[in-house]
Amino acid sequence: MSAEKNNPIHLGGLDHIVLPAHDLEVMLAFYQDVLGCALERARPEIGLYHLRAGSALIDLMDRSDRPAEKGLAEHFCLALSDFDGPALIRHLESHGVKVGDIATRFGATGNGPSLYLEDPEGNMVELKGPPGA
Repeated sequence: MSAEKNNPIHLGGLDHIVLPAHDLEVMLAFYQDVLGCALERARPEIGLYHLRAGSALIDLMDRSDRPAEKGLAEHFCLALSDFDGPALIRHLESHGVKVGDIATRFGATGNGPSLYLEDPEGNMVELKGPPGA
């Protein structure tokens, strides 16, 4: 398959992935002590812990006593080199993709605009622009 001309999605790489943590202490120890990730930001009020993995983040979502939360559920995030929200929405909707609201969210490069969508099998995907986009 070839890339569609005039596609407003310009991928820059993987921004982050969110994984469930049913035993948060064990998961934090594994990713920090075994794999060498550094805890970059902790948000215990929502059960979210951001670990630096090179240029990307591995986010651990504390699931020990929380139900899945839409938007913070397991997903992966693709970093975009630029972010034209209206063009992205038009493009995705022209392909029959339901798109969530654009909001400023935290990622590997800091806060920036992002939106959520689901792939054809229901996997959550976030598209995130650079800070200031």
